[in-house]
This record gives sequence, C-alpha cells and structure tokens, in this order.
Amino acid sequence: MSLILKWIVSAIALYVVTQFIPGVHVSTVPTILLAALVIGLVNATLGNILKLLTLPIGCLTLGLSSLIINALMFLLAAKFVSGFRVDGFVPALLGSLVMSLVSGLFHLLLGQIFSETK
Repeated sequence: MSLILKWIVSAIALYVVTQFIPGVHVSTVPTILLAALVIGLVNATLGNILKLLTLPIGCLTLGLSSLIINALMFLLAAKFVSGFRVDGFVPALLGSLVMSLVSGLFHLLLGQIFSETK
C-alpha cells in the first residue's frame, strides 16, 4: 500500500476519533490531514525511540506501557498542530486506541482489496 494511501487512512481514522471520542477536536479537513501526518511522524520517530528505551518496563507490564506512550505521542502531536486539540490524557488514550483500531481495520480491508487485484 502506498504511503499516501496510508496517510489518507490515518486521516479518516482521526476523523472517526473526533466524532466518537469527546475531548478530541479538529477544526478543518486540512487540519485533519496535517494532524494525521504529524501523528505518524511523531510515532515513527520519538514514539519508537521511547518504546525502545522502555522495553524492560514493557516486558514487565506486558506491553501496557506502549499504550501510555501512544497516548503521550497523541498529546504531543496536538501541541504541534493548531486546530487540533486534545483535552487531557484520557481522551488521548481513547483517541490513540480508536485511531489504531480504525486504521488497522482499514489497512486490513484495503490490503485484501489490493491483494485480490494483483
């Protein structure tokens, strides 16, 4: 799947999060696109570094520390994008969970569609 398609799927997932999770707000469609890009970049850089550094804690907590890191990266992305606001840690935790689930389902669906066309 192309990088642009993954970005669009993340933006759709973020839109779903804003509709169902109170406390996560995005003002416009371009802001959703920018916020999805920033979330992806923050998770790919700082998020992976933090997960690597906290690997022993992740083993002890059976991976639950990864949920906290994802929520913190979601909050951090909101600090970088004006028009994207998260009202606290709990909405960030729920938002990151829902965004992961929705984008995972979309990637699974689109992966099956693209594998059938080959």
